[in-house]
Amino acid sequence: MKFKTWQFLLIFIYGFYQIFLVGGCASQKTIQGGPRDSIAPKVLRMVPENLTTNFNAKTITIQFDEYFKLNDQFREFSVSPDMERLPQLKIKKRALEISFQDTLEKNTTYTLNFGKSIADINENNVLKNFTYVFATGPKLDSLSISGQVLDALTGEPILDALAFIVPIDRDTIIGKTKPSIYATTDSSGRFQLNNLRENTYKVYALREKTSDKVYQQASDEIGFLPDSIVLKANVSDLKIKVFKEDPQDFRIIDRKIAPDGTILITWNQKLRQPSVVVSEPANLDAAKQIQFSKTNDSVRVWLNDLSFDSTKVSVMEAGKLLQTVKLTRGKKDTYTRALMPADNLESGQLNPNTRLRLTFPTPVIAIDRSKIQLLEDSVAVTNFQLLKDSADFLSYFVQFPWDKGTEYEMKFNPGAITGMFDSKNKEFTKAFELASADDYGSLGLSIKVPEANKSYVVQVTNERKETISEYVIRRDTTLNFANYRAGKYFLRVVYDNNNNGKWDTGRVSTKQLPEQIYNEPQELSIRANWDRKATVTIPKEPVNGTSPST
Repeated sequence: MKFKTWQFLLIFIYGFYQIFLVGGCASQKTIQGGPRDSIAPKVLRMVPENLTTNFNAKTITIQFDEYFKLNDQFREFSVSPDMERLPQLKIKKRALEISFQDTLEKNTTYTLNFGKSIADINENNVLKNFTYVFATGPKLDSLSISGQVLDALTGEPILDALAFIVPIDRDTIIGKTKPSIYATTDSSGRFQLNNLRENTYKVYALREKTSDKVYQQASDEIGFLPDSIVLKANVSDLKIKVFKEDPQDFRIIDRKIAPDGTILITWNQKLRQPSVVVSEPANLDAAKQIQFSKTNDSVRVWLNDLSFDSTKVSVMEAGKLLQTVKLTRGKKDTYTRALMPADNLESGQLNPNTRLRLTFPTPVIAIDRSKIQLLEDSVAVTNFQLLKDSADFLSYFVQFPWDKGTEYEMKFNPGAITGMFDSKNKEFTKAFELASADDYGSLGLSIKVPEANKSYVVQVTNERKETISEYVIRRDTTLNFANYRAGKYFLRVVYDNNNNGKWDTGRVSTKQLPEQIYNEPQELSIRANWDRKATVTIPKEPVNGTSPST
C-alpha cells in the first residue's frame, strides 16, 4: 500500500508539472490582432437632420458609429457664411454636439465644414470633406462648383490639395486668413463645392506645407482662375493648375560660415546673371572662388584668408547690387575640411561613353601622384592621367583606357590631395567596373513647332519628372540623345512667351498665370543597344488656359 501511495503521488506530481509547462508555454504566445482598421467614423444619425430647412435649433447632435476625436479643429472647422463666434464643438461619447454662440441670419443657407478634423481614436482615420448644411429659411442654396487641381509643371493631378472659393468682395483675404468654403481633392485631383448661393467668386487651389489653409508664399504652391465666376448655375470641369510663385522682391534667406570655412548664401529667387563681391575685407575679393547652384539661388564662396573678424558679401544681378550681408566669426573658431570627392559612377559602374569625374568639396591646391594607386584586376598601372575640368574648378577627370569585364580600384593614400589651408585627405578608394556599351542607347528626336520664331523650352525628363536635359528652340529641330542609359524618358515643352529661355510662374497679386506647359504623352523609351527615331509635334498654345490637345 505504501508503494502504491508513493506511485500515485509521483504520477500526480508529473501530471501537474506537464500542465504547468503547457500553461507556461501558452502564456508566452502573443495574441494576434485582426486586420488594421482603415475606415473613418460613419455618421449614424443627425438631429436636426442634414439639409434641414426653416432651421431654428440651438444645438446639433451628430452620432457616429465609433469613438472619435477632433484634430486641429480651429484650423479645420469653418462656417459659411462667416460667424463672429464659431459654434462650440463638444464630444460626448460617440456624439458630437454643436452649440451656436451667434444669432443666425434669416433666410440663409449655412454650411459647417469639418475639413479633416473628425478622425477615429485608434488609427486616426479621417472623415474628409464632411459637411452639415441647413437653411434658416424655406429654401436651401443648391448651386455647385467642381473641377480638378493639377500640377502646372507636370500636368499630374494633386491629392489633398485645398480647393476653395472666395466671394469677390472678400478676395483680399488671400494670405491673411483661411477661407470658409473649401474642399480637399481626391486621388484624381477632383473637388466639389456644394450648397452655394448665387454670387461672384474667385476660385483658388493650394498645395500646402503647413496645412493652415492660409497661403504662405515662401512654402506653398497656389493656383487660380484669372477671371471671376458669376455663379447662377452649376459650374463643372474647372482646371486649376498650381505652381510655386517666384518672389517679387529679392531677399537673402540664409547666410553662414560652414564648418569647413565656406561661406554659404541662399536667396529666394533664381537669378539669371548672378555675381558676388567681397566688399570687406576688400583685399579678399580678387582671390575668392565661387560656385553658384544649378538654379542660381545660392552660392558657395571660398576665401584664402579666414583671419577676419567679419566680412561683407554683396550679391549682384547683371551688375546691379541686390543685397549685402555681413558675416562674423569668433577668434577661436576652427574648421574641419574633408577631401572625399563625389563621382559620376552609376551603382559602381562607369558609363563607357564618359570619363571618370571626381568632384571635391573644396578647391584642390596640389595632387601627389605618388600617393595614388590604380589597380586593374589587382595589378598596378601607372598610365592614367588626372586632368582638371576647365568648366568646374572643383572637378578632375581620370583618363585611362578602361576595359570592360575588368575590376578597377583607385586608391588615394593619406595626403594624396592637398586642399585650401593645407588640408589633407584621409585614405579612400573608388572601386568600379566599366559598364557595357550594350546597356546604353540613343534617341534621335525630331521636334515640330507650331509657330516658327516663337521660343519653346524643351525639357527631357526621367520617370521621376526630373529634368535631365534642356534646350531652347525656335524652329523645327532634331535633337540627338546619344549614349543614354536604357530607360523611360518624357518630353516637356514650355511656351516661352517672353523669350527668356525659362519657365516663368504666375503672380497672385496681378492674377497673372504661369507660362503654359505641354507634357508630351508619348513615352520616349530608350532601349539598350538601340538607336531610336521619334517625332514630336508640339500643339499650338491653348487659349485662356485650356489644356493643349494631345
